[in-house]
Amino acid sequence: MASFEVIGGTPLKGEIVPQGAKNEALQILCAVLLTAEPVTISNIPDIRDVNKLIELLRDMGVKVGKLATDTYVFQAENINLDYLDTPEFVAQAGSLRGSVMILGPMLGRFGKCQLPKPGGDKIGRRPLDTHFLGLEKMGGKLTLEGTDFYRIAAPNGLHGTYMLLDEASVTGTANIMMAAVLAEGITTIYNAACEPYLQQLCKMLVRMGAKINGIGSNLLTIEGVASLGGTEHRMLPDMIEIGSFIGLAAMTGSEILIKDCQIPELGLIPDTFRKLGIQLEFRGDDIFVPAQDHYEIATYLDGSILTVSDHTWPGFTPDLLSIVLVVATQAKGTVLIHQKMFESRLFFVDKLIDMGAQVILCDPHRATVIGLDRRNALRGITMSSPDIRAGVALLIAALSAEGRSVIENVEQIDRGYQFIDKRLNALGAQIRRL
Repeated sequence: MASFEVIGGTPLKGEIVPQGAKNEALQILCAVLLTAEPVTISNIPDIRDVNKLIELLRDMGVKVGKLATDTYVFQAENINLDYLDTPEFVAQAGSLRGSVMILGPMLGRFGKCQLPKPGGDKIGRRPLDTHFLGLEKMGGKLTLEGTDFYRIAAPNGLHGTYMLLDEASVTGTANIMMAAVLAEGITTIYNAACEPYLQQLCKMLVRMGAKINGIGSNLLTIEGVASLGGTEHRMLPDMIEIGSFIGLAAMTGSEILIKDCQIPELGLIPDTFRKLGIQLEFRGDDIFVPAQDHYEIATYLDGSILTVSDHTWPGFTPDLLSIVLVVATQAKGTVLIHQKMFESRLFFVDKLIDMGAQVILCDPHRATVIGLDRRNALRGITMSSPDIRAGVALLIAALSAEGRSVIENVEQIDRGYQFIDKRLNALGAQIRRL
């Protein structure tokens, strides 16, 4: 198990380019299963979760060719369906949350799929009901073996239907949509997720020959086609990494230029950080964060305390609430962080309290942060990364703290952030991988 040794308290300076989007990659890579023709994908992040998914696809029979550091060509011409019944597949898919995204493509193209309960962050309940309910409405028949192995088949083929999703699940919408593009007839999905990454998947599928209307809205209409062809696709920059770099700059008093951000796709992310008092300057498609000695949290017009909460898109993404919480610890003012979707995501605040932060964990979903306004720097401690986003939030805290910190279990961070230690060291950080 690897660790980061961090010497904090030093401002950073320079330019950094965000990686390709992790959450988009997990959907886009599984979409190659929908066609026997080659699909070329660029701006793929070199991170553990994505690399493990590529390995899984290769072992399933997908031909994988690496054209450049971030560019691959995939061809799912000969899929080995028998591999899905092997212990090797169970071990691979069970260790990776993104493996759930093979359900829709496999059911749509081959009429069946099986999957162990997927792994991923331990951030609370993450049920798959929305995925299976949608696939069942199109004709899939689900069989549960034990408590952690699923089989679904469509012996009579998939048929278009109307469905109202019980939640606007991003991965659930993607899975249902990837099955629907090859189903017979018209499928209407209401309360669909509409994140930019899902819009990217829609646009890619349309280039492959799919017929999808309502892209960017919560009402998708999909007319099934007999087959799909190949295409080329370039992924968006990772909005979570962009938000992490904004928070890092503010927390450490650094001057950072974040390059090639696709700013129109960031939604409320820039405005939410501005509510924390962080100055941002758009320079074309780059975001410049100047060094600030102080930043002050806004209040509502009536003077009441600001609440930052997660919402389905176009609301604020839950993946950045951990970053916002950490950044608020050195702001001037008070903010209530309300994490609605996952009940275990705020439990890392005990480590911030040990570092000297003033945080009250109200319940599993809410925490109140009383900013220190840099009067007292955080102090370095030894801690462990519980999940991807909390891990980077703790790394940001360590970089702002006085003295030496050790962050254990950094494999969690590696799952979502590409060479984060090397890239931040290039800006002047002092991070050593142990």
